[in-house]
Amino acid sequence: MTSVAVVTGANQGLGLALVRGLARRLGEEGVVYLTARDRGRGEAAVRLLEGEGLRVRLHLLDVRDEASVEALAETVRTEHGGVDVLISNAAARITPDRPQSEQVREFVDTNNHGTYRMIRAFTPLLNDGARFVVVASSFGSLTNLPTGLHPRFDERSVSPEEIEAAMDEYAALVEAGQAKIKGWPDWINIPSKVAQVAAVRVLARQLGEEAGKRDVLVAAACPGLVDTEASRPWFASMAGALSPDEAAVDVLWLACAPAGSREGHGELVQHRRVLPYRF
Repeated sequence: MTSVAVVTGANQGLGLALVRGLARRLGEEGVVYLTARDRGRGEAAVRLLEGEGLRVRLHLLDVRDEASVEALAETVRTEHGGVDVLISNAAARITPDRPQSEQVREFVDTNNHGTYRMIRAFTPLLNDGARFVVVASSFGSLTNLPTGLHPRFDERSVSPEEIEAAMDEYAALVEAGQAKIKGWPDWINIPSKVAQVAAVRVLARQLGEEAGKRDVLVAAACPGLVDTEASRPWFASMAGALSPDEAAVDVLWLACAPAGSREGHGELVQHRRVLPYRF
């Protein structure tokens, strides 16, 4: 039986490494979609993998565009009927040389609303035994936010739409220079990652017992510090960082968990260990 996998943000860095790993694991019988916003970069990534003897399919995708997400979902639905492995990895970069007020809107629209669009479009397409992994980070623990903000991301009571609304509110506060006054962290990456993990936890809650019955696993994954163009501007040295292929190993361990595995379901997982969302 053909296994179908989709990776977003996959023309470089960790995303490309994840596609490479999936193509190797699934082999000739598998279908792996490498998605990219830019056709030229996507085609270059496909050629690179083909040069390694791997077969993948390119599909253009901009997670900021709902129509683009729906087009990918429709392709998967009509050609395959569903998806077995979905890794939501697309992320906007932030750089230290520009004010965060100039970057927050695109960052939230890509990392948070993009994750939400993928969840909404692809949850109905998850086959029995499917694995849905959202690439986040260890910053996604609720403990990284002031306690007054915890109710905004409490998966036990909030809806996905309320999480997205909270992030829109946060982006507006950053743009207005009011975020710190209102008790939010200075660095936009922290609320964004908490919201991503919260979205995964809400999805696990909504799937409920059905996830176990159908052997569907949803989780967030922190790959650790990865040596990429996006991370280098923030660190004086990348000596301790993983290469994209090294970082992909543990993410793929989660995304390709064997049948019946419930380890990490609804959780944030780093290096095969569950990180506490709250203490």
